Amino acid sequence: MAYRDYYEVLGVPRTADDKAIKSAYRKLARRYHPDMNPGNDKAEEQFKGINEAYEVLSDPEKRRQYDQFGQYFDKRVSPGPRPGTVPGAGSAPGQGQAPPSGFDFGRFGSFEEFIEELLGGGKSRGSRSRGGIRGENQEGKVELTLEEAFSGTRKRIRTPSGEVIEVRIPAGVRTGSKVRVSGKGKEGPFGGAAGDFLLLIQLKPHPTYTLEGDDLIYELPITPAEAVLGVQVEVPTLEGKVRLTIPAGTTTGKILRLGNRGLAKAGTNRRGDQRVRVKVDIPRDPSPEEKTLYEKLAQVESYRPRD
Repeated sequence: MAYRDYYEVLGVPRTADDKAIKSAYRKLARRYHPDMNPGNDKAEEQFKGINEAYEVLSDPEKRRQYDQFGQYFDKRVSPGPRPGTVPGAGSAPGQGQAPPSGFDFGRFGSFEEFIEELLGGGKSRGSRSRGGIRGENQEGKVELTLEEAFSGTRKRIRTPSGEVIEVRIPAGVRTGSKVRVSGKGKEGPFGGAAGDFLLLIQLKPHPTYTLEGDDLIYELPITPAEAVLGVQVEVPTLEGKVRLTIPAGTTTGKILRLGNRGLAKAGTNRRGDQRVRVKVDIPRDPSPEEKTLYEKLAQVESYRPRD
């Protein structure tokens, strides 16, 4: 592999001052850091070269020796004889063998110190958490009963990262709702804040109710006699049974409302209603006595719906 000039690696002239070198390094390091280029071997090699170049050019003594002796300034490469050269003699940068490709943090005592330099140039250890890049959000799913959605509940959930957390699910959620848990997503690169965990809600089908917006729909069957004469019946709700008056002359499809018996309305203290949809249900197999009465009714009834 051909040797590359450290100034060329950072894209700065040989006359560049410390500020220009540091600025170029930060820009390139952010661009080619492995965390920002997962699985990209070419970017990782670029990052190694950038780090090595900055290690030398940011140190005044190393830079002086590099400017004087080129690639052999610190004897990290033991060059073999080349035509027209004397082993051990100095040579200008840009000539000879390639520098070592092994990756290290050079003058940095640890990866944390490297990140501090990359993100802030001497930021204090206590301020490190305010730098970096925010982590990605992660998502999970949970199924709830209608009763849980009505009242609110708590669920223990395992995140994609393997952490088990308890999530408070407020009253009024429905299929498609998302509950956000701050700081429980993916950890942020460079010491950045973690992303959030988003819990997607799915409601299980209910044997008694269907949901339309904030309203619960309950279908109430009544007999023909009850429809004609009217009746008082007990109707179930998610908070217990209530008595409801069915007025005389009620037909199939009539809607009666039980106010404030539905799901909580988003962003308010109000709730939807429970809508009771009446269905007149005729007997499939009437008794002989019932059949006789229906025959008598047919002879005397004055109502002619087809007239």
